[in-house]
Amino acid sequence: MSTSIRSEAQRRADEIAIFRAELARLESEGVLQLDAVQMEAVRAHHAALLAGFAGAYDIDRNLQAKQLSLGMRVASFLGALALAASVFFLFYQFWGHFGETAQTAILLGAALGGLGLTMGIQTRDASGYFAKLAAMVAFACFVLNLVMLGQIFNITPTDRALIPWAALAFLLAYACDLRLLLAAGICCVIAFVAARVGEWGGIYWLHSGERPENFFPVALLLFTFPQFVDHRRMTGFAAIYRIFGLLCLLLPMLVLGHWGWGSYLADYEGVSTRTIEGGYEVAGFVASALAIWLGARRQWSDTVNTGITFFVIFLYTKFFDWWWETMPKWLFFFVLGLAAILILLVLKRLRRGTAAGGAP
Repeated sequence: MSTSIRSEAQRRADEIAIFRAELARLESEGVLQLDAVQMEAVRAHHAALLAGFAGAYDIDRNLQAKQLSLGMRVASFLGALALAASVFFLFYQFWGHFGETAQTAILLGAALGGLGLTMGIQTRDASGYFAKLAAMVAFACFVLNLVMLGQIFNITPTDRALIPWAALAFLLAYACDLRLLLAAGICCVIAFVAARVGEWGGIYWLHSGERPENFFPVALLLFTFPQFVDHRRMTGFAAIYRIFGLLCLLLPMLVLGHWGWGSYLADYEGVSTRTIEGGYEVAGFVASALAIWLGARRQWSDTVNTGITFFVIFLYTKFFDWWWETMPKWLFFFVLGLAAILILLVLKRLRRGTAAGGAP
């Protein structure tokens, strides 16, 4: 069963529920009144659609079902964590009793078996919850597989291990519509690209995080990736790419705005850390504002919210630098409150402008 088709079925069911509620409201207000034949035809059509969706894809047909589905997602996540931890501690408890050949066979069997089990469940589990649980366990087994194989054969740790981890995470995420594994795969890509950029700059890959600018290339890659790949059938995937892209851009700017020694520019004579910090503070404000503007223009609520969050963080940290030591505390927090009101007024004006432009 394709998870993208299930997502479309769930979206159609949600649209039917919204249509029914709005139709009932229009009837009660006397705006629209369908005759008995039309009303029965609409109800029968929707009932047939919902019954077909529920039988084929196990969708949530009402609010109560959605609430139970949320509980099932939480249970699936906790179950996956528990099973992954169980596999981890099982291996370590009995690991010394096996020879090298047996250890290798067990690791390969666990990884391949987890992947096969996930694919098998995926074809039979209409709800997708058990397949997602199996997918997370399979990913944990695969990561454990590479780590322990490296220990067995005394392989030097390398950032190249992140490539197969990311590949499997993306494979399972797109096969099972699993956002958690998509985030795991993105984190692997972020770590790998940052490590590569750090090595090009003469830094050992494990220390690449000491130079926050190493994350700028992957920020551009992640933010623009949804523009080239259609994710409309995948639940929230495009938003996750954009959020991680903005995090890889704005978080390093926030750090470098207060720690100029971490910049590559500090290695050049004549460039002071104060200049670097001031430059990144300005860049952080500009990048946050551009994220808000672009998100509002493209109707990307995730981009708008991330931009607003970082704009406020940049603003409040500057207030702290300027006035925390000099102002009375009551006045300092009063200024913060006024700044929050000003931000609300600006966003309200932006929302009105967006609505006037025809955006929903």
